[in-house]
Amino acid sequence: MELEKIVYTCFPGGKHKVLTMSYDDGRLEDRRLVEIFNRNGIRGTFNLNAGLIREDRIPKEEYQKLYRGHEVACHTYQHPTIARCPITQVATQMLRDRQELEAIMGYPVRGLAYPNGSLNDDIVRMLPSLGIRYGRVVGNTDGFAMPEDFMKWKATCHHNHNLLKLGEEFLGLYKSQYLYMMYVWGHSYEFPRDDNWELMEKFCSMMGRQDNIWYATNIEIVDYMEAAKRLICTVDMKKIHNPNFQSVWISIDGESFEIKGGETLSL
Repeated sequence: MELEKIVYTCFPGGKHKVLTMSYDDGRLEDRRLVEIFNRNGIRGTFNLNAGLIREDRIPKEEYQKLYRGHEVACHTYQHPTIARCPITQVATQMLRDRQELEAIMGYPVRGLAYPNGSLNDDIVRMLPSLGIRYGRVVGNTDGFAMPEDFMKWKATCHHNHNLLKLGEEFLGLYKSQYLYMMYVWGHSYEFPRDDNWELMEKFCSMMGRQDNIWYATNIEIVDYMEAAKRLICTVDMKKIHNPNFQSVWISIDGESFEIKGGETLSL
């Protein structure tokens, strides 16, 4: 009996590792952080409060230029501890934030970092109906596995938690039968507070522009994994159809293939 070919989902370009970043509050220090990311080819998500206008925060008129090439996501309109708020107020905080950020950025805003790490099951169940596709919680997994629930998405580490050690581990991962993700979170104002900008400089220099890493925003990872799940395979695994608009990459017995949107690949 002929053995079936082993088919695995890959990240774009046939890669099996992805790096993403997530930074909250839109403080002025984002300017330096974005410059470090851009210089090293690293991309990420910036979670903003459209209702908080303060001298220590990036002006709204700067959002579009500063965060170009990255993702702008919700952090609620005024940053309340939402698990203590009436559910109607939580909905308003989400929708007002989305609406204003979308008007500035010119695209749908679909991500969220829970303010103060505050959430409960009622909030999580409500968010998809408000157009929110993922929510980042606080804490560290110290690992590189893909999340089981994007609505309760926990990062690998805060940048003050074993960042360089975990980065070195991530670079050393080689087993291509797994998908690996390193996800770093924090607040840019913490770097001058802790006097450790050199930590992020060293990390990005070490991690950036690696041929075997996909550099993505949070929403790009969510969208890509959803697209991969929509691939349609025949029972005998001789044909795979991609019903999506975007390409999806797979490996077949270790060889990578791009299945373009609307294309059917014959194995």
